[in-house]
Amino acid sequence: MNPKVLIIVSNANSIGPNHRRTGTFLSEVAHPYAEFEKAGYQIDFASLTGESPFLDALNLAADPDNLKFLTGKGWQDMHNAGKLSDVNIDDYDAVFVPGGIAPMADMPEAPELKKVLARFYDTGRVVGAVCHGPVSLLNVKLSDGSYIVNGKNITSFTTQEEDNYARPDVPFDLQTALTEQGAIFHAAEPWSANSIADGNLVTGQNPASAKGVGEKIVALLEAKNA
Repeated sequence: MNPKVLIIVSNANSIGPNHRRTGTFLSEVAHPYAEFEKAGYQIDFASLTGESPFLDALNLAADPDNLKFLTGKGWQDMHNAGKLSDVNIDDYDAVFVPGGIAPMADMPEAPELKKVLARFYDTGRVVGAVCHGPVSLLNVKLSDGSYIVNGKNITSFTTQEEDNYARPDVPFDLQTALTEQGAIFHAAEPWSANSIADGNLVTGQNPASAKGVGEKIVALLEAKNA
């Protein structure tokens, strides 16, 4: 049976004192989605509240994978994402959290999300996130009491990138927060492709890294099914 991937998206549509409009960054969901679809996987969406999520960076719609996502099944399924607490997560082989600034608004705590990610990892399944999506990994404690990022080689949107993008809008610095929970953080040049797999944990730095995250998740799932 082909693997099943659950994509968990934010429900936030604004962030910060200036109420900056936000959502899931289009290419950060569309590029991994394209890799999962190409591999023949079942792809389902869930959001934290079950309300319709939002998309950001629609100005990038001309990109082939982005356009296919918007005009095909991807956006329709994301638009109809179910509530995370209603999903039987044991049906899935991997979980993926795309970025955009939106997850910085509703994913730093989110108890149900933390429980889901811990269960995926504790049961030997693949956990992936890109850009600001790794904020979902903060405060995730595994069954042994350790933080999921502790001692892991990971990346996310970096301090340097944030300083030139959304510093006034985000509640804290993601690179710093992940490092404080024990992550071994790897920052590449700003806006360059940088994705890392450490065991079953896959992370990417920015939108340019989303395709690589998708590819690494597929490679891990294919190795498990070999």
